[in-house]
Amino acid sequence: MQLSRIDLNLFAVFDAIYRERGITAAARQLHLSQPAVSHALARLRELLGDPLFERQGNVMTPTPMARSLAGTVRSSLGGLDQALRQVGQFDPASSQRLFKVATSGSAELSFLPDLAERVAREAPGIRLATVRADRGNLEEDLRSGELDLALDIGLPLTAEIRRQQIGASELVVLARIGHPAIGPGFDMEAYLAQEHVLVTGRRRGVGLEDVALGRLGMRRRIRVRCQRHGAASAIVARTDLLATMSRSQAELDNAQAGIQVLALPVALPALETFVYWHATADADPASQWFRGAFLEALQG
Repeated sequence: MQLSRIDLNLFAVFDAIYRERGITAAARQLHLSQPAVSHALARLRELLGDPLFERQGNVMTPTPMARSLAGTVRSSLGGLDQALRQVGQFDPASSQRLFKVATSGSAELSFLPDLAERVAREAPGIRLATVRADRGNLEEDLRSGELDLALDIGLPLTAEIRRQQIGASELVVLARIGHPAIGPGFDMEAYLAQEHVLVTGRRRGVGLEDVALGRLGMRRRIRVRCQRHGAASAIVARTDLLATMSRSQAELDNAQAGIQVLALPVALPALETFVYWHATADADPASQWFRGAFLEALQG
């Protein structure tokens, strides 16, 4: 017997008859007519191949199958009723939810410590998980609920995906102190003459800064690709390679000794950062609470 073949309303009728031990009383409790309850019982008997209740005088006595089903049916109906009563409500202190955020590993430092501290204080049953963003599937992951939020740069997503800009940071250049090509006259010619570290989660292709440089007819030479800004800064500290990243990222993730931060010698658009979520989460109290806590942690 497959659940998909059964009208779940039949189980509400079954539970009422089991508790009331009569069709008339069950109909009264369910606010249905007696023929409607009798018809529902007949359908359930046919589907399950069992009489379920046998009349003994004025009492409907459950069969062994009915007794075996009764506890599970009542528990399931009770759980569904409780879930429906909680729709539109959210109590962080008692919630057991898991919230997932897609972001780069280095960006965790900008929010996760403050967010984890608040959750431990206000919502000890809530669990947090950060995962690496998969931009190709980001919209579907937000739509399906696989992700609750995403923290990323500006992306071409549909109107189903809500966004809130949380910052814009200029691009800067990292170089080791004592780099032979870095001096007071550091210009675009000197920048392009050097080899570079590219920070990207993609297996191939150029970075956003390279796209912007390409629009100006410029191209830099990439010697190393890596996935973390911290790794890039460690490479910069020990080689003559340069790294380009947002100033906020350089301040957040690159406290490496022996590194200097320089202005990029060409005007490129600032790197904008957004928080993304799906439109269906707009009115969900749990999502509203978590989004607010997340944004406060970022601001902190």
